[in-house]
Parts: sequence; C-alpha cells; structure tokens
Amino acid sequence: MRNALVVDLDRCSGCFSCEVACKMENGIALGSYYNKVLTVGPFGEFPKLSQYFLPVACQQCEDAPCVSVCPTGASYRDPDTNIVLVDKSKCIGCKYCMMACPYGVRSWNGEEKCVEKCTLCGHLTSNGDLPACVHNCPGGARFYGDLDDPSSDASQAVAAADPAAVHRLTDVGNAPATCYILSDHYAEWQESSTLQGSGRYLQKEGE
Repeated sequence: MRNALVVDLDRCSGCFSCEVACKMENGIALGSYYNKVLTVGPFGEFPKLSQYFLPVACQQCEDAPCVSVCPTGASYRDPDTNIVLVDKSKCIGCKYCMMACPYGVRSWNGEEKCVEKCTLCGHLTSNGDLPACVHNCPGGARFYGDLDDPSSDASQAVAAADPAAVHRLTDVGNAPATCYILSDHYAEWQESSTLQGSGRYLQKEGE
C-alpha cells in the first residue's frame, strides 16, 4: 500500500488554493505550511522561456529518513494506512526529522513545541472523503489514492499520463512516492537537487 498524492502540473495554475485549503482544514499557524506552492523558473532564453508551479508536501517516502532518525518513535508509519505521521505526544522537539527530510516539508509548532507535517488529511480520508487540497483544487490537478491499487484516482492519473511526463523529486535513497506529471509541451522538468533559491522561487545557479 502506497497512499500518496499525484499532482498534474500541466493543470496547475499556481493559484495556491491547495495551500490555503490545507491551512484552513488543519488550523496551521501563520508562517507554517504542510503544503507549499513553489515557482520553478523561469528558465531558458527569451522568447523561449518556461516556468511551472510545484506544490510540495510530505512525499510519503518508502524509506522515510524522518522515521529512521526519530529517537522516540514520534515519527512513524501508520500500520493501517502506511502513511508517515507524527505522534505529537512522543515528540521531544529535537528536530532531527526536520533536518533529515530531503525536501524541507516538516514544520515546527512553536506553541505546542512539536513537529508537524501533512497527514494526507487522515481525518477526512478515513471517512471516505478526499484530502482538503484535492477537494479544493479548481483545476482538478490533484489526485489521491493507493499507487498500488490500479483502480485508485492516483494510479489512474499516472497510468493516463505519458511515462516520460511522470516525475518525482530527487531520490536520495528514500524513494519518494508522490508523483508529478509535467509534459515537455508545458515545461522541462528540473531535478530538485539542481535548484536553489529562497522563499517561493527556485532556479538554477546562473539563471
């Protein structure tokens, strides 16, 4: 079982609806994010420029480094859903998991003194509903489901895409599950390991 998100970047307009819906649904403090929409680019030379929007949240890694470094078991994989979660009652605030995450998608809750992250809206999906970000995407760019189940929305979205257009963030031995669909017709996929920047903008050095 690999419950995860699939994001069709060909459809993503960078409207931030997923980001806002996530914050509203989970009561996330100002300045913290479970899901953040980044702008990648622009790349190339005028007039042949390309740019795309990249929503980034927990990648639900198969070999999650956040779980392996946690000294208390606060970061764990749910035995029923196989989703990586945080047990706040066990978190001692050491932030090892934040340092171990290759994608910087964990947040520090200063009020509760613990680490937080995307839960794939388990409180909703356990009742048969969709994650808030998926439900509220106006472009229909987000899909949720078990990537090992061919009948799930997530699997069907991947199956319908050109295999060359299916991407994942750079794998550093952790095997991220989240899939991104981006066809060359819209923009050239950029490996996350080659990007740098601050805030919401990512570019290659020298561009």
